[in-house]
Amino acid sequence: MNKKKINKKNVGDKNVKSKGHHPLIRTIYLYLFALIGLALLITGTVRLVNMGLKALIFTKADNYLRMEAPPIAPVGMERIEELQDGVQLSEEQLSMIDNWLEDYQAWQKNVSGNEGLISSRQREASTSISLILVGLPLYLFHWSIIRRETKAAKSA
Repeated sequence: MNKKKINKKNVGDKNVKSKGHHPLIRTIYLYLFALIGLALLITGTVRLVNMGLKALIFTKADNYLRMEAPPIAPVGMERIEELQDGVQLSEEQLSMIDNWLEDYQAWQKNVSGNEGLISSRQREASTSISLILVGLPLYLFHWSIIRRETKAAKSA
């Protein structure tokens, strides 16, 4: 019977069984996930700093988020030119123009507000914070294992 020897290494307070084969795969795994965690951490931090700079220093950088397209007029330009010549409108057309005017005034009121900007910043903040909350523990866990094993290998 050919049994492979399993080494027990003391890692912290826990006994961990470590198989003697495939140390390269384990090393690649640890460094890869430490790198992924670090990338998530950096990305989230950069996005938060970017959002803070836009909110505090570059306050006009997000002005495009405040703008949305105005409502489309119910009467084409040809019809408007005819109106200048004194052509009368039907009741339906007058009703459509009144509805459009109400929509246009509501649009003007919404454009002057910050609703689009606020929701965009909250969305960006939640994404950035979630990247940091996932990336930080991922990085710290894998990097601590790498440091612990490197330190143990140097002392052995």
